[in-house]
Amino acid sequence: MDDFFEQLNRDLKQQDCAFPRLVIDDQAFEQNLQYVVSQFQSAPHVQARIVVKSLASLELLKRISQKLATQRFMVFHLPQLLPILENFSEADVLLGKPMPVGSLEYFYSHHQHWQDSNIQWLVDTPQRLHQYLEVAKQRSLKLKINLEIDVGLHRGGINSLQTLSDILKTIRLHPEYLQFSGLMGYDAHVTKLPSIIKNAKNAYQESQAVYQQCITLIQQHFPDLWSNDLCLNGGGSLSFNFHVKHSVCNDLSFGSMLLKPSDFDSEYLTELTAALWIATPVLKVLPYTQLPGLSVLNKLPHRYQALFIYGGYWMADYIYPKGIRPHLLYGRSSNQEMVNVPKNTKIDVDDYVFLRPTQSEAIISQFSTLYCYKDQTFETWKTFRE
Repeated sequence: MDDFFEQLNRDLKQQDCAFPRLVIDDQAFEQNLQYVVSQFQSAPHVQARIVVKSLASLELLKRISQKLATQRFMVFHLPQLLPILENFSEADVLLGKPMPVGSLEYFYSHHQHWQDSNIQWLVDTPQRLHQYLEVAKQRSLKLKINLEIDVGLHRGGINSLQTLSDILKTIRLHPEYLQFSGLMGYDAHVTKLPSIIKNAKNAYQESQAVYQQCITLIQQHFPDLWSNDLCLNGGGSLSFNFHVKHSVCNDLSFGSMLLKPSDFDSEYLTELTAALWIATPVLKVLPYTQLPGLSVLNKLPHRYQALFIYGGYWMADYIYPKGIRPHLLYGRSSNQEMVNVPKNTKIDVDDYVFLRPTQSEAIISQFSTLYCYKDQTFETWKTFRE
C-alpha cells in the first residue's frame, strides 16, 4: 500500500484546497461490489437490500443499486428516507430500527404525498404497534408493518412466540390500517461471539432456528397473513456469507462490507478489501515531541518526529506513513491532533497522512463530500450530511 498512499498524497496536493477528505479507493470498492454481485448470482434464495446509513451518499447508492439491479433499501435515520424516495422511483424501504411514534407522525404530516410509498415500518413491541395504529386511524393511513424479532442478539425485539402471536392478532383485527409485511431478525452477534462461548456456525444455526419458529407460527396459525411475498429480512455485513450459502430469510441487508472499515476485518470477509480512507494535511512538523511542563525530557534522545494535523480524533486508525500513531501523554484533539512518526520519515508541511475508519456510518456523516479516487483523479459525491 505504500505506493498507493504516496501517489494519493501527490494527487491530493494538486487539488485546489487542502483540508480533511474522505476518499474512496474506486478500484477496491469496485472489486468489493463485484464480489457481492457474484455472491447474489449464486444465491437466488435471497434478494439484496442496501443499508443506507453505511453508504450515505446518493451517488454511491445509485452506483450500487444499478450494479445489483435493486431498489431495496434499509433506512435507519428519518432524514435519509426522503432522498431515497425522491431518487429511486421503485424504492422499497425497510426501516432498520423502530422509529419513535413522533417520527412516524412527522413524516406523514410533512410529506403527505408519500403516504402511498412502499415503506415498511419496523415494530418491536405491542405498545409501539398500538401507537402506530392510532396514527394510522387519525391520518387514514394503511401502514406496512415489519416485525423485529430477537434471533439471539438480545437488543430488544419480539422474544417470544406468544408476543409475536399477540401482535399478529392485532394486525389481523385492523386490516384497514395495518398490513403485515414481514420479519426482521438482525444477527450481528453470530461472528462476534468468542469461539470459546460459541462458534459462528452454531450461533448462526441457532439464530436461523429461532427465525424459522416465527415463520412456522405465521404459516400454521395466521395463514391469512402469510404470503410468499413477505419480506423476511436478515443479515448484516458480518453474517453475509452465511446467508448467501443458506438462509430461511429471503431478504439480505448489507452495506459496510463494500467499504470495509476496520470493524469489519473478519475471517468471514477476507475476500473484501479496505476502500475508505481519511486523508488530512500536515500543518506543522517538529523534530520531536515537547510535553508541556516536562522540558527536561527535551534533552533525551528522540526516535520520533511530532506532526500536528488538520483535524483528528476520528473513529479511525492512523495507517500511513508507517509507524504513525497518536502520543499517549500529549492527548487527543479534533482540531490539531499531534501524532508521532519515526524520525527517518520523510514528511513535510502540506503532505497528507492517512487513516482507516473503524466504521463508515459514523464517518461519512462527518464529511460533506466523498472523493472517489480513480486513475489519479477525483470524482466528488455529496453525502447525506445533515
